Amino acid sequence: MKWSWKVARIAGIDVRVHATFAVFLAWIALAEYLVRKDPSAALKGVAFLLALFGIVVLHEFGHALVARRFGVRTKDITLLPIGGVARLERIPERPLHELLVALAGPAVNVALAVAILPLASASQTVAAVQAADPTAVPFWSRMLFVNVMLAVFNLIPAFPMDGGRALRALLAMRTDYVRATEIAARLGQGIAIVLGAVGLFLYPFLTFIALFVWMGATQEASATQARYALEGIPVRRAMIADLRTLAPRDPLRRAIEHVLAGFQEDFPVVEDGRVVGVLTRAGLMRALAERGEDAPVEGAMAREFRAAEAGEMLGPAFARLQECACHTLPVLENGRLVGVVTMDNVGEFLMIQSALRERMRGAA
Repeated sequence: MKWSWKVARIAGIDVRVHATFAVFLAWIALAEYLVRKDPSAALKGVAFLLALFGIVVLHEFGHALVARRFGVRTKDITLLPIGGVARLERIPERPLHELLVALAGPAVNVALAVAILPLASASQTVAAVQAADPTAVPFWSRMLFVNVMLAVFNLIPAFPMDGGRALRALLAMRTDYVRATEIAARLGQGIAIVLGAVGLFLYPFLTFIALFVWMGATQEASATQARYALEGIPVRRAMIADLRTLAPRDPLRRAIEHVLAGFQEDFPVVEDGRVVGVLTRAGLMRALAERGEDAPVEGAMAREFRAAEAGEMLGPAFARLQECACHTLPVLENGRLVGVVTMDNVGEFLMIQSALRERMRGAA
């Protein structure tokens, strides 16, 4: 994730902190100081927030370690002001496995709450829950409150919360995966509408959560439909075969000519029949501003890039394309360039496939 920094590596998984999290910490410290006029209060506020996000990291490791048990690798865990994100390389194939991975995070919070219970004051924790103010009670009561709230909140049956993924897994045991995702996403959108309505009249922060839930449900449904629409389709069926390439010593002027002619935005750079880099539009603009149009392409191209094989399935290639900073994958066959795959042409391919399916359903 952009604007994030690695702070630790635990059990083979990188833990990263997003820049906005550091800004959030500073804002909490300033807010506590301005309210209480006491530097120690600001330090306590930051310490509580760090403890809170430590719990979030444990929650995400619950997902990651159970996913590893089923052969799914976790790319990294990133801390954001709204919580943590564990990036799994893929969704577990079996619905039961996805169910267990989804429930692993809340299970960690339940286990922590049980462990903390003897150290917390029940009456103070109840008071904190009623007042929705965990900062007004002792530390262990606050930790109990946080774990209970994280478990309950994450079990709401709506994407992107764990409850939405658990619901999808349960539905997928009885119907196909795409249909299960559509049902879970619609329920999530319904919950978002209810939360938004309540937030408008009672608690404004719920409106923000409602927006988060609505966007998560919509994105999950779209991503699942796209992923399954690409199954069984080789890359060569969707790639752009009519493309322009550049040589490392070509002047950037040559790339400008291709861009203005409307051919493409990113260009494979080929030397002796082998792809040695990719000149992206952003790299081209940056080099033009710094060195001018007579500078060679090799000084502006990205030397580290991802590629796809013409015969591989489009789904895995599309997943790599989403991660690639250049948004273009050179397509190779026997080591030689035969085309490129871009986000735009995959989107167009999906629209064409959708229109053809609608035609077939209408004919049936």
